Amino acid sequence: MMACVARLRNLAGVLALLALALASHAAAQQPGPVDPNASAVSEQQLLQKLHTIRGLGSIPDTKSYTLEQLAGPAWRHYHEVTLRWIGAVVILGVLALLVFFYLTRGVMRIEAGRSGRKILRFGPYERFVHWMLAFCFVILALSGLNITFGRPLLLPLMSPEAFSTLSEWAKYAHNFLSFPFTLGVILMFFMWVAENIPNRVDIEWLKRGGGMIGHDHPPAYRFNGGQKILFWIVFFGGSLVAISGYMLIFPFYGTDIHTMQLAEVGHSIIAILFIGTMLLHIYIGSIGMEGAFESMVDGTVDLNWAKEHHSLWVEEESARARARADTSPSRPTAVPGE
Repeated sequence: MMACVARLRNLAGVLALLALALASHAAAQQPGPVDPNASAVSEQQLLQKLHTIRGLGSIPDTKSYTLEQLAGPAWRHYHEVTLRWIGAVVILGVLALLVFFYLTRGVMRIEAGRSGRKILRFGPYERFVHWMLAFCFVILALSGLNITFGRPLLLPLMSPEAFSTLSEWAKYAHNFLSFPFTLGVILMFFMWVAENIPNRVDIEWLKRGGGMIGHDHPPAYRFNGGQKILFWIVFFGGSLVAISGYMLIFPFYGTDIHTMQLAEVGHSIIAILFIGTMLLHIYIGSIGMEGAFESMVDGTVDLNWAKEHHSLWVEEESARARARADTSPSRPTAVPGE
């Protein structure tokens, strides 16, 4: 009897130890308080470590597997915030300056009045290149501004379908008109480069403010100092905006995503500055100066206008006319402006 009791006692002890062991194991398996952010890795940590966040794909173009890359957030902020501020400051600033100049200076009139005599300033070929370049620039500028400002400015004024259609056709125009624009820059360069080399006369013209202040009329050749500055801005600015634009039209041809982002930044900043400069040119060539617009309509300007703004050029043209008359005495030759 005593032996049976001892065995039962031993069995109970074993069972108690087994239950205690199972309870300890179960307690060890229970999770403690969970902090969902304790071991989580932030998006920025992944980008700093890996430079890109990539997924999986089945198409040959492995570049499409990249979901996000290190410079992406900075580029997005530039495109959606910084660029809009740059564009607004430049364009609105130039427009405000022109309004102020118009209210204080007014239209620059021909002080001697119109003479009624004309002198040829630009031939048909020169006018064609100018208007081709000007037309392409206006469409490129408007369609480019739509990319940056269209969503906040135009979309609230029209239906999403109309805005999508407008933006689609604007993008087509932007891409395809880049080719005649580039051609126009090249033709303009070879057509006028010889007459746009700066000289001492241009320095003096700039020192005297180009006649923009007061009623001074500093002498100038066919292109004055301001027009020569504009010429080189158009050439270098147009070349840079064309090169960077083609890098975006034809992506990944010798470039990667980082290079294309830099090209987009450069393209947009140069284009904004280009637009600001052209606003100044359009103002002076139209309502800002009496008689200037005529030179790109029929190619002629009033003789008094030419004498006031390009006196040295008038002297050169008169000398050429007299030389032609001397070499052909039997055939009368009209002096420029007559």
